[in-house]
Amino acid sequence: MARKKSLDRRRHGIQALVALLTNSYLLGFIQGKIYRGPLKQLCVPGLNCYSCPGALGSCPVGALQAVLGSRRYQFAYYVAGFLVLVGALVGRFVCGYLCPFGLVQELLHKIPFPKKCRTFRGDRLLRKLKYGILAVFVILLPLFAVDAWGQGQPWFCKLICPAGTLEGGIPLVLLNSELRQAVGWLYAWKSVILGVIIFLSILIYRPFCKYICPLGAVYALFQRVSVFRYRVDRDKCVNCGACAKVCGMNLNPVEEANHPECIRCGRCKRACPTGAVSCGFTGPRHQKKQ
Repeated sequence: MARKKSLDRRRHGIQALVALLTNSYLLGFIQGKIYRGPLKQLCVPGLNCYSCPGALGSCPVGALQAVLGSRRYQFAYYVAGFLVLVGALVGRFVCGYLCPFGLVQELLHKIPFPKKCRTFRGDRLLRKLKYGILAVFVILLPLFAVDAWGQGQPWFCKLICPAGTLEGGIPLVLLNSELRQAVGWLYAWKSVILGVIIFLSILIYRPFCKYICPLGAVYALFQRVSVFRYRVDRDKCVNCGACAKVCGMNLNPVEEANHPECIRCGRCKRACPTGAVSCGFTGPRHQKKQ
């Protein structure tokens, strides 16, 4: 347990550092304005709201919706290529180490509660929801639900994304009196979604990542073929179940070390008493057989 806590502290430190670096435009928090400089043309790997006053880069999900809706396909190629590159290199390692909203959920889950929910009936089926959200709200609606000028909207950001509300919506409204006077039902709806996610995060480990996040869905598509991967040496494994016990995503690495739901947090590797679990960019791609 002590080793797991030590690993989580280091990982949370990395997540916090990434969050600070990608949201280090302090003048935005002072003026209540969004940074629109040249760095905003670049995407960050994790879910990070474009409208956060401190954000220096763009969220890849928001950027993909924006370019699909605007028909500027030359920039869409960059966003799609960025997602493919990151996914093919590290898969959902981004979720475990680089996503600011992942850190928020993990810290919320540390809040004591009478009964934490590890799993429930329908959990596995509900995890497929994020793929539907990716297809409908991130790709199809921006492409086809357009106005008279052929302009689409970032529907996921507009109607669902709780990270955008937390990082962008709330700070901007607090810092701008004009925005406070203009808030309406949409802001209230997004605030309700954020409140629900916050409550669920106390009960369930990373509910947004498991069931809703379209960026996690994109990276999950590359999980089994990414260059960075986990491996289980069957010759060393004693089937003690230690790796499955510590997995917050309720997976069994022995059955599939590179499951699409794995966020590659490293807990299984640290918990293994025989050193059977390893990870990295080198080594055999397949597990050894008994």
